[in-house]
Amino acid sequence: MTITAPRHTFKKNERLHHRKVIDQMFTGKGKSIPVFPLRAVFMEIEGADYPPVSVLISVPKRKFKRAVHRNRIKRQIRECYRLHKEILIPTIASQEKKLAVAFLWLSDEFYATAELEKRMVRLLHIIKEKCV
Repeated sequence: MTITAPRHTFKKNERLHHRKVIDQMFTGKGKSIPVFPLRAVFMEIEGADYPPVSVLISVPKRKFKRAVHRNRIKRQIRECYRLHKEILIPTIASQEKKLAVAFLWLSDEFYATAELEKRMVRLLHIIKEKCV
């Protein structure tokens, strides 16, 4: 018997891209939690074609004019989520719920990945508590 470690992947089907769901999240149905420099907006969704957790990542052009800087921050957020999504997914999947989460960048400064990771872990634990 072999013990396999969880695979830390972030596949394309885990990304949130449905316009209706995104509009619903930001027009009052979604709950918002800030953990600076991130804010998570999340809501429960219906549908069989969604994974347990769908994720959207947004860094505003107003804060970072250059695309390279926005892309760097998005890479950091994706990496932090990818490594720690196991905090959230088993709980949501066991309850047979589907969740849409948007991570929004609030700061106008860069953060070290280690610091961002701590904030992401805290944010995922808070979302987990709110959904249970």
